Amino acid sequence: MSNSSSMPQFLLLAFADRRELQLLHFWLFLAISLAALLANGLILSAIACDHHLHTPMGFFLLNLSLTDLGCICTIVPKAMHNSLWDTTTISYMGCAAQAFFFLFFISAEFSLLTTMCYDRYVAICKPLHYGTLLGSRACAHMAAAAWATVFLNALLHTANTFSLPLCQGNALGQFFCEIPAILKLSCSHSGYLREIGLTVISACLVFGCFVFIVFSYVQIFRAVLRIPSQQGRHKAFSTCLPHLVVVSLFVSTGLFTYLKPPSISSPSFDLLVSVLYSVVPPALNPLIYSLRNQELKDTLKKMMTGCFSEAKMFLFSAP
Repeated sequence: MSNSSSMPQFLLLAFADRRELQLLHFWLFLAISLAALLANGLILSAIACDHHLHTPMGFFLLNLSLTDLGCICTIVPKAMHNSLWDTTTISYMGCAAQAFFFLFFISAEFSLLTTMCYDRYVAICKPLHYGTLLGSRACAHMAAAAWATVFLNALLHTANTFSLPLCQGNALGQFFCEIPAILKLSCSHSGYLREIGLTVISACLVFGCFVFIVFSYVQIFRAVLRIPSQQGRHKAFSTCLPHLVVVSLFVSTGLFTYLKPPSISSPSFDLLVSVLYSVVPPALNPLIYSLRNQELKDTLKKMMTGCFSEAKMFLFSAP
């Protein structure tokens, strides 16, 4: 990365000019990050400790919680630091690391959501083959393939982007380091064309995953409608609802961010949209899944009750 000497740092977009609003953004991000850490941490602990949750869906949900934590921990701490200390700078290598890890975790989230869609498809459309098609070895292979693919994708995009000469200043126009924002500073046509080629390949993979999700849910809805009892239809659909909500939230915010019309674009609005697609989905995913998954809710209640009982015993037994 030859630019590290000529471009020592980047300037991120500030949330506000007034000190009071900067501190308000700091406390807001602190609350979001603590809530996300607590919720995802509880889900990870519940799945790890309760053998009833050692299922394919539990395994993929554990991986999804890891990606949510990764997304939050990649961009929120730096945003909090800049708001608290009234600065907008980030080092060149820090920007490269942030861009890589954000792309890695956000891509891993979509890959895992696609894999979880396959889990729901097999569970409802091919229930007799569920144990065969989604055994522990198959789940491990699918998760490993998803993580390896997105790692290679993030590495190629980051290496190519940060090898380009930058001649349009160092102001990113974004509150975190994102590859599209960095490409706007480039003046290399050949490197830009390479990135477009990589983007086309990634877009084809994303579109393939999206088509698979849509096709799977068409088959799922057809299978659910063939269930004779209303209670059975409701139970089958309720197992898919959390995944469907998470996918819809993830896809809608991402599409709106990159495909919104220029006529409604403004720095403050773009900043709000960036927070909407980069911070909100990872923070809401654990809430969506914990509210709709009865086994997970029961396990979390047991954990909270156990912790409360132990704390009460400790307090009353203390001299």
